[in-house]
Amino acid sequence: VQLQASGGGLVQAGDSLRLSCAASGLTFSSYVMGWFHQAAGKEREFVACISRSAMITYYADSVKGRFTISRDNAKNTVYLQMNSLKPEDTAVYYCAADPSLRCKMTNAPHEYDYWGQGTQLTVSS
Repeated sequence: VQLQASGGGLVQAGDSLRLSCAASGLTFSSYVMGWFHQAAGKEREFVACISRSAMITYYADSVKGRFTISRDNAKNTVYLQMNSLKPEDTAVYYCAADPSLRCKMTNAPHEYDYWGQGTQLTVSS
């Protein structure tokens, strides 16, 4: 299984950016997908998750109303659209996959079976 996250970069506060995570080696539509971030010196934190069918999504309070998670099961890809970016969004963003039936809001890395390598987002003020 491989998860390849991309789309990070250096942006200014208030800008928008979309992250992508391309999955291979798994039946993508059978996996819940999540996005997490890890700021320097901090633990990895849950950002958003999406159910297998994309019918259910959950978000961390810090990103509600600004970030949108979506998926394209035909392209084996999950996205994170990030709007109104803030300096505190600066972090490495990871995508994760799990074969569970439910979208999981958790900061515990072991709750997701597979992880991508991360993509850096830096938001300048």
